[in-house]
Amino acid sequence: MIILGVGITVLAVLGVGIIVAKKVDGDSENFLVAGRRLGVPLVAVSLTAAAVDANATVGNTDLTADFGFWSGASLALGLAICLLLAGLFLARPLNAMRLYTLGDYFRVRYGRRTEVTASIIMSFAFTILLAGNLVACGFLMERFANIPYAWGIVLVAVLVVAYTIAGGLFSDAYTAAIQTTITIVAALALLGWTALSFGIVIPEGRGPFDLGQLTDPAQGAAINWATLVALGIGDLVAIDFMQRIFGARSPEVARRSCFTAAALTAGIGTIFALVALTASAVLGLTAADGPVLYQLLDGWAPPLISILVLSGIVAASFSTASGAILATSAVIVRNIFKLRRTTIQGARDPLLTWTRLAMIPIVVIGGFVAINVSQTGVLLTLAFDLMLACLAAPFIAGVFWRRPGRVATLVSAALGLVVRLTLLVLQPTIYGVPNDILYIPNDLVTADLDGWVTLIAFGVSLAAFFLLSWLSPRTEDELADELEAIESLRAEQAEAPRGRDEVPVPA
Repeated sequence: MIILGVGITVLAVLGVGIIVAKKVDGDSENFLVAGRRLGVPLVAVSLTAAAVDANATVGNTDLTADFGFWSGASLALGLAICLLLAGLFLARPLNAMRLYTLGDYFRVRYGRRTEVTASIIMSFAFTILLAGNLVACGFLMERFANIPYAWGIVLVAVLVVAYTIAGGLFSDAYTAAIQTTITIVAALALLGWTALSFGIVIPEGRGPFDLGQLTDPAQGAAINWATLVALGIGDLVAIDFMQRIFGARSPEVARRSCFTAAALTAGIGTIFALVALTASAVLGLTAADGPVLYQLLDGWAPPLISILVLSGIVAASFSTASGAILATSAVIVRNIFKLRRTTIQGARDPLLTWTRLAMIPIVVIGGFVAINVSQTGVLLTLAFDLMLACLAAPFIAGVFWRRPGRVATLVSAALGLVVRLTLLVLQPTIYGVPNDILYIPNDLVTADLDGWVTLIAFGVSLAAFFLLSWLSPRTEDELADELEAIESLRAEQAEAPRGRDEVPVPA
């Protein structure tokens, strides 16, 4: 019964995604940024669906049950902080630039070499993010449908890529309306059932007001702060979040959508964390026996509640996976291989064709990683660890500060990447769980540095960026390159519709 209900939801999402694909109409602008025609409801729900995926629900409940509220809820709260900051500072100016991908920003602001470097890093990080969502869906298929884990991942990957190839951001946005509605109803229903059945029980020292989790290293404070920083700041360089912001019909729509999504994400994440604390205290559930949320739904919750929650998890994971596949393939084709949109009437759009084709290898690689590294929340946070260490400083500062140039960006990105990957292979644990990704046994880095390594890598990159921005500012040639990149964007947008209160690309 449970898997039947989830299956109906999956078919509904797949059907809507394929039906709205006709809106693409052979134009890569429609495919990549939904023709820049999305209003607040669609942008807000697509941002929310991307934030409350399997990583921030299944990963959230596992970490909360084992370590406390701030260990798990930080996944969702970090993403909510990211959306809040984006709404306050970035959504309006970035939407006004009328970009197609986040890689475009790095080309306009810092030049072609930086565009390629940033695009490679973003593509690598988002393949890890895609894998994290496939992991949770693989576990779900294994537990509730008796489909082997690896084959469950393959099935989910095929379904997601089917409607993403068809409709791009249009499909993602319209299916997100279903996904977010289900997730909100499911979260409220799960909280209500938990409260009526067991009460909301908070184990001593592990609740939201036990701030030792944020001040005492022995209670995981470094790990919890690293999670909040990695997701709250590193996720600002999220190519899927930004793709949705670029698709908003105006800068004001983009800003308001971020605020709505931030509130929904924080609320849903808090609900799942409270449920996990109760399940741990009353039922003794831990992640050692498999995903805590799946144990609760399989052994204790009524079938209707289980169907709603699992449908919400699958639907949200589909949205995040869809956004990651779309944005990553677009960045690879457009910003690494330099294919552009055509506005010639009747001509085949090469950017659209090759973006669709590029989705296949991305899904294959993401599936391979998911099959071999069966982690959820860790993969999410690690993905944004890399963005934080390499690109957060030049991305955020570059929007408001005109002095930084190519040298500062490339050197800080390289240093951040080297430091973070070096510490990754040396640390025995990642966010409180064993390092199953890539670990070289050593006596240099101990588990006591878990969490700190995220902040160390970011600190090195940030210091290098600001020092080199001061010592080696942008040159006249770089300024000329920026003007040329802006003109190139304008040429691509020659036939594109404009939002009501939109402003031109800055000269």
